[in-house]
Amino acid sequence: MLFSLLQADTAIQAGAEALEQAVGGSSAGVAASAEPTVEKTMSLFQMFNLGGWLMWVLLFLSIVAIYIFGKKWWMIHKAGSIDRNFMKDIRDYIHEGKLKSAIALCQQFDSPVARLVQKGIERIGRPLPDIQTAVENTGNAEVARLEKGMPILATIAGGAPMIGFLGTVLGMVQAFFNMSNAGSNVDISVLSGGIYTAMITTVGGLIVGIVAYFAYNYLTSNISDLVFKMESATIDFMDVLHEPAEEEETK
Repeated sequence: MLFSLLQADTAIQAGAEALEQAVGGSSAGVAASAEPTVEKTMSLFQMFNLGGWLMWVLLFLSIVAIYIFGKKWWMIHKAGSIDRNFMKDIRDYIHEGKLKSAIALCQQFDSPVARLVQKGIERIGRPLPDIQTAVENTGNAEVARLEKGMPILATIAGGAPMIGFLGTVLGMVQAFFNMSNAGSNVDISVLSGGIYTAMITTVGGLIVGIVAYFAYNYLTSNISDLVFKMESATIDFMDVLHEPAEEEETK
């Protein structure tokens, strides 16, 4: 009887220990599962390095595009800043015969419009067709100066995505080359290098190309507006030169 009781007590203690171990294990599993997972992040510098050597080409093209855009934007901004009463003052000076004052007024503005008018004033006294030709030639030179560098920006807008696609092809070639060397032991880490190169260069090329494309169209639109102002100023100036003759004919 006593032996049976001892066996029962031993069995109860063993069951209690097993229950404690089971509860402890489950609580440890819950605690382990409750631990927050740490997400891996990638900095822009790491992404740039994973893109390969073509990313340096895209970086250079982006710097050139930003330089051209900033330079042209400032040039167009300065070219368009001119007094609204400029042509009215020029008309008054010409009618009063104050040509030197009119030239001095033109020299106060760093603008293609002012340079066009100044070239016309300096030719006063010659036949009107000669004056108009001189003004138009000056206008063509000013437009060429404004458009200088724009073909480079257009080339970057079209070439950067193609460079990105070249990186995509090279990355896929690298991925398949690594896969062929791995044989039957193909792992995702073997392909990751080539896939990174393929995807990151595509993104970089598209970003540079899109920014350059919008910058080119923005500058082209502003240059067109400025050319329209130059044409208007040329017409107004030639009208000013015709006014004295018309007044004399009327008299």
